[in-house]
Amino acid sequence: MLDSYSRKIAAKSLEPAADWLGTRSVSPMVLTIIGLGFGVSACVSIALGRWWLGLGLWGLNRIFDGLDGMAARNIGPTSFGGFADIIADFVVYSGFVVAVAFRLPETRFAAVVLLMTYYVSGAAFLAWSDLVARQRHSAATADGRSLDFPPGIAEGTETIIVYALICLFPTWALELMWVFAAMVGITAIQRIWWANKTLRS
Repeated sequence: MLDSYSRKIAAKSLEPAADWLGTRSVSPMVLTIIGLGFGVSACVSIALGRWWLGLGLWGLNRIFDGLDGMAARNIGPTSFGGFADIIADFVVYSGFVVAVAFRLPETRFAAVVLLMTYYVSGAAFLAWSDLVARQRHSAATADGRSLDFPPGIAEGTETIIVYALICLFPTWALELMWVFAAMVGITAIQRIWWANKTLRS
């Protein structure tokens, strides 16, 4: 829902750093791996109850997720780069939920429901993106990303906000996870509707 706005802000903020890294021949894949390392470390920190450390590492993970995409567009994106980027995102997104459930047992049922909605929403957008790419005979997307992302109320920006709120207010984790599970579920429905509309046209 907010990605179209946040991506413009992130592009302006991260472009100098991406250009600087490009002049030093730092590959986007290296940035993806570093970002994944920060993300996994955030999950471990949260599982250990180090909420503030987890928040900082989560923020670094998101920064590097933005940097690797910008660096890839500067030198020309690759199919495997896009594949690695989405896998890294899924690892960290789901790992965060598992870490919270490990630390706060009362959230475990909400965590299972949230992971289920992730599964359905992710399957919907990956299948839609693949089918759209086949119809267009091209891997390029309108915003330069490797995959087409159909719109929804729970996108990357909303995930960043909700995970940050969980780190800041872990006593509200259960409520936040239920709210976000509902948002992701609605997003899955939106994406299925969007696929029905666009693939039939």
